[in-house]
Amino acid sequence: MLRQLVLCLAVLLALPADAHKASDAYLQLKSSETGLSLRLDLALRDLDAALDLDANADGRLTWGEIKAAWPAIEAYALGGVQVAGCPLRPVNKGLERRADGAYAVLWLGSDCKPGAEPAIRYQLMRDVDPTHRGIVKIELAGLPAVVRLLDPTRAATLVPRASPADVAPALATLREPALAPTAAAELTQSPGAAPARGAGEFLSEGIHHILTGYDHVLFLLCLLLPCVMRRTPQGWQPVQHLWQAVLPMAGIVTAFTVAHSITLALAALGLVSLPPWFIEPAIAVTIVLAACDNLRTIFYGRRVLVAFAFGLIHGFGFAGVLAELNLPTSQFAWALLQFNLGLELGQLMIVLTAAALLYLLRQHRRYPTWVIRGGSVAAIVVGVLWFIERTADVSILTWQ
Repeated sequence: MLRQLVLCLAVLLALPADAHKASDAYLQLKSSETGLSLRLDLALRDLDAALDLDANADGRLTWGEIKAAWPAIEAYALGGVQVAGCPLRPVNKGLERRADGAYAVLWLGSDCKPGAEPAIRYQLMRDVDPTHRGIVKIELAGLPAVVRLLDPTRAATLVPRASPADVAPALATLREPALAPTAAAELTQSPGAAPARGAGEFLSEGIHHILTGYDHVLFLLCLLLPCVMRRTPQGWQPVQHLWQAVLPMAGIVTAFTVAHSITLALAALGLVSLPPWFIEPAIAVTIVLAACDNLRTIFYGRRVLVAFAFGLIHGFGFAGVLAELNLPTSQFAWALLQFNLGLELGQLMIVLTAAALLYLLRQHRRYPTWVIRGGSVAAIVVGVLWFIERTADVSILTWQ
């Protein structure tokens, strides 16, 4: 088991350096008396992964490279986003700087008037990044705005409140008829089933973000590794009772949760904004400092205070999912609550797994050497490499 834990730490070394920056696209779908409009914001980093925009492979995207790639970008967007019964066409395009980098913005339009509950097929990044999600704000004429998550692995997504009779004609207009049976099974649920799924989408997205946010996970693990041991003048000694390990872990996780919840809300509301060139390296620094404290005490106060202080920084790393949607206040508050609960559920899964494994291993005579010291050194190496990547704009750990 000890070897397996060391292997897990080694795997962390191979994780992508930008893993905490989830791959999300933002869509705004509106209908009116004159037709349908769709705005699509897709990160240039994602488009580069899908279309290889960096023509000279120098690691930097120039305006000339992006301009030359616009026809390919438009074709990729049109092939990856479809609205049933409404063939889309390019209307306008541009670039925008967001908190987490530059985005290509495409405005698509159609003269058709969609049905009351249009089916949307979304398959962008499907073969490139299985963690990718589209977040769409849908404003149909005469209906309140709703927000849905678009999963490229699904056949199609339907705005709720449609009846099965409304689904079949819309579904028939989607391309790739081989997928239609799967989509039909998904879309022809009873009218009450779809809203229930939508109500929990941001909850599941919060879980998804923390489980794929490897730098946040690594930071937590650095804080948890010593929780099953006690520092004494003679060195590390294992705790005798489970509660002696659980209480410190609970305090650390609670402090981290409260702190990142505060900054997540402030950042998503637009009340506090810190640029990614500061946040991303700062998160890497928190990992290095937490790991160094395992090797030699540098924080002489309670580690729960360290978790809180550094959790404030990590909260900004989660904010992008909700900040771009411009939701009405009530919808925003509900989405924020769901997303935060999802983060905490995912975090709880990580902590319970780690706590059980570490508690079982604490009596091993090499635990201080292999797990605390070895794991902390590995985390320091990863944190330093992440810091270099995020400040010098170079690729060391990132898979291309």
